[in-house]
Amino acid sequence: MPLVVLCGRPGSGKSRRASELQAALGGPERQAHVVAEAEGGRSALRAEVERRLSRRDVVIVDAGNELRSIRYELYCAARQAGTARCLLHCAGGPGGPDEPPFEAPDPQNRWDRPLFTVQGEEPLPLDAIRAALFDSAPPPPHRATRTQPLQSSSFLHQLDRVTQEVLAAVMDAQRSGAQPGEMVRVPGVAEGLVLSRPVSMAELSRLRRQFISYTKMQPRDENLPQLAGMFLQYLSRSIQ
Repeated sequence: MPLVVLCGRPGSGKSRRASELQAALGGPERQAHVVAEAEGGRSALRAEVERRLSRRDVVIVDAGNELRSIRYELYCAARQAGTARCLLHCAGGPGGPDEPPFEAPDPQNRWDRPLFTVQGEEPLPLDAIRAALFDSAPPPPHRATRTQPLQSSSFLHQLDRVTQEVLAAVMDAQRSGAQPGEMVRVPGVAEGLVLSRPVSMAELSRLRRQFISYTKMQPRDENLPQLAGMFLQYLSRSIQ
């Protein structure tokens, strides 16, 4: 059943709203599960959401989900499960210099809609949320989120090699003194990558694993020449 993703700054009331949603959306006909941030970070949160998603129960993600890339991953999980979803933005929060950066949701992005926003003691728009979750047909799984068999025995090898080369070029550029805002070039690739901040090998490796996982879902031989450019675009969207 549906997925409700909460997002917002620390102190904006996400956990309180998650409890309200659990009470309002659960019942005899379905359970409502709250999945909260815990040890293991982003990957553990996504794995628990994917484990809970089903065609019967409601899953409520009580987490900051500050970055577009996190919300996109949850959007893909819901679409792969063939279930409806919505995003609840808890606006406000005290803010502070040490809080993580927050990328406000934009309803122009398909992964940020349908979007509902609440602030302070404003009541939840429960009727609209129920309509989005239960009265609308879930989108069919996109080919990008539907597992498919490999169409070429060389595709996975090429995917591994190309992404390794991109990571090596990014790390070499940083070791050579590339500063935030400078364009990182990969030999033989028209696209470049502008880093807004230094990026560790651990973070790049994690993003590479995610990209490989997504790309294996839609392996097409005609994509082989564009793999490096596609990976650079993915890194650009994910590194903020």
